Amino acid sequence: MKNLYLFENNHKIKFKNKKLIKAAFTHKSANRENNNEKLEFLGDRVLGLVLSRKLYELYPNESEGVLDKKFATLVKKKTCCEIGWSLNLQNYIITGDAKKKITLNDEKILSDCCEAVIGAIYLDRGFDYVSNFILKAWKKKIDKSNVTLLDAKTKLQEYSLKHFKKLPFYNMIGAKGPRHNPTYKISVSIIGSKKFYGYGNSKQEAEQDGANNLLKGHNIS
Repeated sequence: MKNLYLFENNHKIKFKNKKLIKAAFTHKSANRENNNEKLEFLGDRVLGLVLSRKLYELYPNESEGVLDKKFATLVKKKTCCEIGWSLNLQNYIITGDAKKKITLNDEKILSDCCEAVIGAIYLDRGFDYVSNFILKAWKKKIDKSNVTLLDAKTKLQEYSLKHFKKLPFYNMIGAKGPRHNPTYKISVSIIGSKKFYGYGNSKQEAEQDGANNLLKGHNIS
């Protein structure tokens, strides 16, 4: 059993309900019934509310579209994974394989655990407490949100619509690897182009990778 007291101590969080913190760190491969899936579901919504409110306050004159892009960058799995890693969640995650060492490549495991911890803190300590926790953990990411960069899929979509009046063509080819951490492969093309391929731990990530490869392949900036 991992010493979750160290997590509480390092982050100065004292859980009233120890079952919540244990569940937050329990991956479904370790326990099919009592794991962090429901807490991840809750934490995802809490995280979204806190960050969307923060963006609303920070950028009162921005359009909904711009706010949505900033928001998507802050809550995507890669960002949650990076935040989870910075919080050292990897040291406490309980998986079915006791010898498994969680790395940054375990993006889904880390990001899900990060959201589950948020859900657990919300249930145990309330909204104000978890809001402070989130804003502190995401501070550097929020500070960078003043720069809006179009993601690869959006760039490709705008280019394809402008030149061909057609959306890019995405096709799911398949997935490999364990169910808890699959690698998806997709193909993407636009009118007159060959197929480019993308890979990722989620379908969205694979599509972003594929779109980015196509943009590079056609020198589209």
